[in-house]
Amino acid sequence: MSAPAPPSRPRTGVWLIGARGSVATTVVAGCAALTAGLRPPTGLVTETAPFTGSGLPALADLVFGGHDITDCPLPKRAEALTADGVLPAGLTAAVAAELVSADREIRPGGPAPGDTRTTSQLITAFTADIQDFLRRRRLDRAVVVNVASTEPEPAPGEWPASSLYAAAALRAGCSYVNFTPSTGLHHPSLAPLAASSGLPYAGRDGKTGQTLLRSVLGPMFAQRALTVRAWSGTNLLGGGDGAALADPAAAAAKNAGKERVLTDTLGAAPEGQVHIDDVPALGDWKTAWDHIAFDGFLGTRMILQTIWQGCDSALAAPLVLDLARLALRAHEAGLSGPLTELGFYFKDPLADAPAALAEQYAALLSLAVRLRPGPAEATGTGDRR
Repeated sequence: MSAPAPPSRPRTGVWLIGARGSVATTVVAGCAALTAGLRPPTGLVTETAPFTGSGLPALADLVFGGHDITDCPLPKRAEALTADGVLPAGLTAAVAAELVSADREIRPGGPAPGDTRTTSQLITAFTADIQDFLRRRRLDRAVVVNVASTEPEPAPGEWPASSLYAAAALRAGCSYVNFTPSTGLHHPSLAPLAASSGLPYAGRDGKTGQTLLRSVLGPMFAQRALTVRAWSGTNLLGGGDGAALADPAAAAAKNAGKERVLTDTLGAAPEGQVHIDDVPALGDWKTAWDHIAFDGFLGTRMILQTIWQGCDSALAAPLVLDLARLALRAHEAGLSGPLTELGFYFKDPLADAPAALAEQYAALLSLAVRLRPGPAEATGTGDRR
C-alpha cells in the first residue's frame, strides 16, 4: 500500500487597506524577494528561532490583494520607491510578476468624493470584494491589514473609512489588524460585531521608530529611579503620511499612542509635547528627535537626546508581515478577540497590554508557544476551519 499523500499546504490571503501605498508596496515586493531568496529576512521577528515551531504560514503561501482609492499600478509605485532609495536597485524587475499578480487583486476603495452609497452599502461592497478574493484564489483564510494613511478622529456618529473596512473584514470572516492610529474597530458601533465574530484582531498604530525607543527608555528611567521632568519630541516626515499628519486632528490621533507609552512606563505623563512636521522633500524618510530632561542623584539635572533617522516603509513592512502571519495562525488555531500579546508591535495596543518593550516581547514569545500545533494539526488530521 502506498503512503498517504502529505496534506496540502494552506494558502492564505493578506488583504491590504491602502494596497498601493508605500508600506503595502514594500510588503509585497519584500515578501517576494524573501521567498525567492534574494534578500535575508532582516527585521522579521517571526523568522527568528522562537517561532520555528509555531505553525505560521510560509511567506511563499501568502497571496496579496486589497483596497485603495488610487490607481497607480504596484510596479510603477515600486519603481518610484526604488528611485527614492526605499527599495534596492533591481528588485522591482526581479519581482515584477508578483507585483503584477497582487495589483490585479486590488479593488477600488472608498468612499470617494461624491460617493452616494450608504454606510451599509459600502460595507457590503467591501465585504463582497474580500469574499470574492477568498473564493477565486481558493484561500483557506485571510487577514485584513490596514496600512492606509492616518485619518482624523471622526465626529460622533460618523463612520470613517477605516471602520467600514474593519466591519467588512469581520463580516467576510477574516482576522483584522489595524497598523494605523485610525479608528478601525475602535468605533463603538463595531463592539458587538467584534465580540460575536469569534475572530482574532490586533492593533493599533505600528511602533516603528520614536515610540519604539520610548518603550525602551521609559522603563530604563523608572527602573533606575531617575525622575523624568520633561520629554519633548519632534517628527520630520514626508510622503503620504506626512501630508496626512499635517492635519492637527490626524496628528492628535498619532500622538495619543506616543503619550500613552510614557504615561504607562513612567507612571505619569511628563511635561512636553510631540510635534509632527510635514517635510515633503524627505519622501519616505523620517527623522525623530527626543529631548529628555531628568534628575539624577541629589537633584543633579541632566539631559538625554536621541535622534532616529529611518525609512518608514522599510521599518513597517517586516512588522506587517509578522502581524499578518501571526493573525492568520491565531485564526487557524481558533483564537478569538483581541490579541493582546501582539502589543509588541503597537504604540497603542489593545486592552491591558503592557507598554514596556521587554514585557511585550515576553508576551509575544508566550504566544509563539501557544500557537504551536497540537498532534492533530501537526499530522494534518485536525479541522483547518
